[in-house]
Amino acid sequence: MRKAMLLYNPLSGRRRERRLADVEAALSALRSAGIEASAAATRAASDATAQTKEAIAEGCDTIFACGGDGTVHDVLQGLVGTHTALGIIPLGTANSLAHDLRLPLSPAGAAQAARTAKPRRIAVGKIEYQDFAGNRSQRYFTVTVGIGVDAHLFYGLDPLIKRRFGMAAYCAKATRLWLTHKMGNFAVEFDDCRGVACNVSVPRQTRQAEVSQLLAVRIRNFGGILRQLGPGASLERDDLRLVLFQTRSRLAYLRYVLRGLFGTNWNVPGIELVHSTAAVCRDMAPSTDSAALPRVFVEADGELLGTLPAEISMVPDAVTLLMPGR
Repeated sequence: MRKAMLLYNPLSGRRRERRLADVEAALSALRSAGIEASAAATRAASDATAQTKEAIAEGCDTIFACGGDGTVHDVLQGLVGTHTALGIIPLGTANSLAHDLRLPLSPAGAAQAARTAKPRRIAVGKIEYQDFAGNRSQRYFTVTVGIGVDAHLFYGLDPLIKRRFGMAAYCAKATRLWLTHKMGNFAVEFDDCRGVACNVSVPRQTRQAEVSQLLAVRIRNFGGILRQLGPGASLERDDLRLVLFQTRSRLAYLRYVLRGLFGTNWNVPGIELVHSTAAVCRDMAPSTDSAALPRVFVEADGELLGTLPAEISMVPDAVTLLMPGR
């Protein structure tokens, strides 16, 4: 690492009143090691992506996303396909990717860990979807894609309440959805690698299912109460861990969350996990009363994107990630 840019979200997550001080602490840790480091605030998702590309053009070999998973997500869009490394200074609400990488949560500690981290080329997920203007769009992701109930959470979550109450706002909204949300089903077609790592030599079975929720997971540990949301997922693999909720049972949803919380191997009826590299999700065929069909929302890395139809795939050897202790 010789030249680094720190892009920080002034509105993300915890300690917003100390955001500049936290960024300065990270800068100091890098500069004390002889690294040329500078910082800039992000203003919007498109700005973060453009700022990332500008920093690469100016010779930066490392871009630090200083914020939560949403900030990492926005920076990632400008890094895929380059050899510039992605570093993380966790300053967000959930910091799922930082938890999975076992990063220190202090800005200086995370910067110091990045200095000795092993750069690893990893695959990333790609989601193609319909945005809210009706256009076909795509995004890359490192943590998870959620289609269905969890994306509805982000659709209904007030950003101001999220900024003020953090994870408590997520939990309160999730509880309300669990109690009251009218779940709708959608169709998914996916390849099933039959319980092993997906690669070119593994025979795959194309399957179809009707689900109320789909998760496409890339990390082992989300931290907090979720922890293992997709057991068997790993950034070191080139596939996804699909979690298929082939049920609308609220009890099944609760049991699955508790399964992750306590790290058990419970088999929850109606919920299936498979290794896969691709999935296509579509609305159910319209009935005579198509107005009754609820919209199915799509999110990636905690960012609300749009609606169905959606296609999920993998992009191998896509980005260089600084992975401490790996």
